[in-house]
Amino acid sequence: MQEFINEAFTDFSNDLHANEMKRAIEEVRKQLGKSYVNYIGGQAITKDETFASINPSNKEELIGQFPKATTDDVTLAIEAASKHFETWSKTPASQRAQFLFDAATLMRKRKHWFSAWMMFETGKTWVEADADTAEAIDFMEFYAREMLRLSKGQELTKIPGEDNELSYRPLGVGAIIPPWNFPLAICVGMTTAALVCGNTVVLKPSSDSPTVAYHFVELMREVGLPEGVLNFVTGSGSQVGDHLVSHPKIRFISFTGSREVGLRVNELAAKTHPEQKWIKRLVAEMGGKDAIVVDEGTDVDEVSTGIVAAAFGFQGQKCSACSRAIIHESMYDQVVSAVIEKTKKITIGDPTDRQTQFGPVISSRAFEKIKEYIEIG
Repeated sequence: MQEFINEAFTDFSNDLHANEMKRAIEEVRKQLGKSYVNYIGGQAITKDETFASINPSNKEELIGQFPKATTDDVTLAIEAASKHFETWSKTPASQRAQFLFDAATLMRKRKHWFSAWMMFETGKTWVEADADTAEAIDFMEFYAREMLRLSKGQELTKIPGEDNELSYRPLGVGAIIPPWNFPLAICVGMTTAALVCGNTVVLKPSSDSPTVAYHFVELMREVGLPEGVLNFVTGSGSQVGDHLVSHPKIRFISFTGSREVGLRVNELAAKTHPEQKWIKRLVAEMGGKDAIVVDEGTDVDEVSTGIVAAAFGFQGQKCSACSRAIIHESMYDQVVSAVIEKTKKITIGDPTDRQTQFGPVISSRAFEKIKEYIEIG
């Protein structure tokens, strides 16, 4: 098997690639406004009560309409995942890995199509969306290879009179709660990592990016992933999310999001219930306030370019964004002046436009919060 190689980013200076992306954008534009379903145990579920996913660049444009799942729906999804865990966990690692390889191959063929959905639903520019899709492909390719490696066991120190071995076992049903800011990459990464290890999951995407997650679920169905292994529910975090992470049959939780929500997930997961057999395992990646430190003697042009790119890439909506610049007093005036001048040159606009470098923030909530920080400054 070929060694893992990161998926290449698309060179949009090549007219062939640029035109392919333009066609994908127009194809997706024609598909906006549809109603979607949840999947529980392989069955498509609709609800009378729904919520809308809206284009942050155009509040009048509907991306998709989604069911508002109830706590009963979540319970059914967990029960379905628990039932199918019995067979999925016993499926050979090589077969589980093959589903990821197949999905990565198919996503690669539809790379621009997935990227276009992110432009419309989350306001990612061409470059940001392309990188997100590439990372999603990377996760599947890498995790599949790692599963094949781990399934072979591990060499242990030989001790006379002892016969020891080390093997890895699937945990059970996992709750996967990805963020909206990497709606494909992190969603795919957290979900497929759990699946390839023999776990079954209930995926609850952010209400700001359910359409991207839905198309990933459809991709997994298309490559033949057994029904009930990947269950998909949409709805509010306060209702659906709380019930999901609190349920006694949830064995582990993979969460990426805000510190506030992450701490709540941690609190709920730590509480045990009478019918609960295990202590839940939680993987939580939460937001931070990253800094770039500028020492004296630094190249002003280089560091100011880096600060602007890190601070304003995807409108600064990343846990890795530069939220602070800590600058040596001897460099302060020069660096701040250069950052201001370069920031003024950023092209703001619709992310489906190739020239746009800075699109919308995800929601009115985010917009108001940013205004508060500006006032503080």
